[in-house]
Amino acid sequence: MDSSRRHSFLVSFLFVFLSFFLSFFPAQAQIFQTKAKQALLVDWDSGSVLFSKDAETAFPPASLAKLMTLEVVFHALKNGELSLTDEFLISEHAWRTGGSSSGGSTMFAKLNSSVPLDALLHGIIVQSGNDACIAIAEGMAGNEETFAELMNNRAKVLGLGGSHFVNSTGLPAEGQYVTAQDLAKLTQHLIKEYPEYYQYFAIPEYTWNKITQKNRNPLLGQTKGADGLKTGYTKASGYGVVASVLRNDQRLILVMSGMKSKKERSFESRKIVDWGFRAFVSERIYETDEEIAFANVHGGDQSQVMLVSEKPVSLFMPRSKRGKLKGRVIYQGPIKAPIEEGTELATLKIWSDGKLVMETPLVAAHSVGPGTLRQRALDGLHHLLLGWL
Repeated sequence: MDSSRRHSFLVSFLFVFLSFFLSFFPAQAQIFQTKAKQALLVDWDSGSVLFSKDAETAFPPASLAKLMTLEVVFHALKNGELSLTDEFLISEHAWRTGGSSSGGSTMFAKLNSSVPLDALLHGIIVQSGNDACIAIAEGMAGNEETFAELMNNRAKVLGLGGSHFVNSTGLPAEGQYVTAQDLAKLTQHLIKEYPEYYQYFAIPEYTWNKITQKNRNPLLGQTKGADGLKTGYTKASGYGVVASVLRNDQRLILVMSGMKSKKERSFESRKIVDWGFRAFVSERIYETDEEIAFANVHGGDQSQVMLVSEKPVSLFMPRSKRGKLKGRVIYQGPIKAPIEEGTELATLKIWSDGKLVMETPLVAAHSVGPGTLRQRALDGLHHLLLGWL
C-alpha cells in the first residue's frame, strides 16, 4: 500500500452521511464580478468561500502588511512579553522613513519622542502610521530586518505559505508579497485570538500630536456591521482593503486588491459585501461534538475512535443554483494508541465543483487506551497482511 494512500485516508461512508444533509450543496456563485484584480470573500465562522478571484496570486501588500506587524505585537502582548504602557522611541530612521516628511501615511510622532505602545497601535490601525510600525519594529527586534524575520516566523506558524515580509510597513521592497487567501486566514486568526485588541479596528478617528485623522477603512460608518480592518495603497499594488462585516451573527471577511482609485475601492468593497449577505444563507450541518466519522486505531483497546468538531460546522451557501458536494475526512494513519480525548486527528474538507470551499479540524471524541498484547499483535498482523484500509 503506497504512502500517499496510507497518509490521506478517505472515510468512505462520509459521502453517504454528508449527502443526507447536503446532496444539493450549492456551487459557488461566481456570477458576481468585480474590478479588483484579487478578491476573496469568506464566511468567518465556517471558512466557506463565497467568492474567489486569483486568491492564491501573490501581490505587493502595501499597508495590508501591517496586519502581520500587528499580529506579532498582539502575540507578544498575549504572552506577556509586552505591555500597552511600554514606550518606544521614534528614531531618526522611523521619523524620516515613516514620519511627516516621508510623504506616506504617518501618525505624526515627534522625532526622539517616546510613545506608549497603546498609542502606537492606534497610530497603526486608525492612521496607518509607518512611523509607528518602524518604532515598534526597532523596539522589539533592533531593526526592521530582524523584525521581518519575526513576521515570517509567525506567518509560518499560521500557515501563511504564500506570503513573505521584508519590512513592518508594507512600503515597496523586493521580495515582499502576500495572497488574498493568506490575508483572509490572518484576519480570521486576529479576530479569534485577540478580541481585546480587535476592537481597535472599529475606532473612527484618532488624535496624536494635536492632529486628528479619520480611519481609512471605507466600510466603517458606511456599511452596516463593518468593524475593521485595514486599507493599503502603492503604485504597484493599487488600492486594497481587508475588511470584516458582522450582521445578524454572521461575519464575512473580505480581501481585495488591485483597484484603480479610492472611489473604486469603496464601491467594490461595499458591493461585494452586500451581495454576500443577500446571495448566501448559513446552514448548520454538524453540531458541536456530533459524530462526523470514525478513524481506525492501531494498537488500542478500541479499534476505532469517533471524530467530532469542537465547534458547530456550518456552510454559507447560495440561495439559488445548487450543485453536488464532495466531502472527505483526511488523517495521517494508522493512528496509534494511546489517544487522548480532544486530540486533533483529522481534517474535514468539502469541495464544490472541484473547488475547496471549507475545511475544519476534527478531534477525538473520547480517549483510547493502549490495547492488550494480543490486541496489538492482531493489529500488527492485520496491517502486515492486508494493509491499513
